[in-house]
Amino acid sequence: MTTEPELMDSNEGETAPSMEGPRVTYDHGGMAENGEVLISLQDFSAYYGQQEVLKNINLTIAKRKITVFMGPSGCGKSTLVRTLNRMNDEVPGFRISGKVLLDGEDIYAPGVDPVLLKTRVGMVFQKPNPFPISIYDNVAFGPRIHKLAKSKSELDSIVSESLQKAALWDEVKDRLGKSAWGLSGGQQQRLCIARALAIRPEVLLMDEPASALDPGSTSKVEELMVELKENYTVVLVTHNMQQAARVGTSVAFLYKGDLVEFGPAADVFENPQSALTEKYIRGSL
Repeated sequence: MTTEPELMDSNEGETAPSMEGPRVTYDHGGMAENGEVLISLQDFSAYYGQQEVLKNINLTIAKRKITVFMGPSGCGKSTLVRTLNRMNDEVPGFRISGKVLLDGEDIYAPGVDPVLLKTRVGMVFQKPNPFPISIYDNVAFGPRIHKLAKSKSELDSIVSESLQKAALWDEVKDRLGKSAWGLSGGQQQRLCIARALAIRPEVLLMDEPASALDPGSTSKVEELMVELKENYTVVLVTHNMQQAARVGTSVAFLYKGDLVEFGPAADVFENPQSALTEKYIRGSL
């Protein structure tokens, strides 16, 4: 049996419970499409030491939509997405104020297990990070850790289903026992997506997942994101405005830690309410 590496818990998740929620409203920039609120940030601020990097953020994230965080480098978008599954907890000096509600529960409340949280909110990073084991074992890793499969055939089904959802099955089905490191960059990123989906998370966080990929691989990842929103809530961080416009249901524009504007993607790009948003879209900020 292959020796398994240390678990990278940011890529784990579990089946979403069926729950009714409040309807989505936008705090900035127009009316939202109808949809259930899955995540709500309330008066949320984040700090590294004495430096405030997110300032009193209020926004809602709709279930089974693609919410995009965009803005220039250093605006706080990556910090914001990482707060949604407490990825920053171990960063020295990091602290928060306010609330982040997932299905109405504050994920920073005492008694909330960050490890279990990460089984509901998975993450895909900017650079593909497959484990140095087989393609099969990469996808099977999470289900094995969490004992989701009662038999080898059930585990096989989880692996094949996850690879199919990540649009990778047809490319790797005949070499599942081969090293994941033998895949191309684009294939490795889709493998990481499959690995995250294998635990069936409610939310998939994607921190610039296509920034290191070629145009062809980027297109495949974007198509995949649009398909995934049928069953998952996707939160995407990107500095690529064209990508945000292509895939986003709603867009949040951040600048120097402030949420400047938040609304339906078409409204933000075609009729921005803030002069700062308009300058950023025009490339003059």
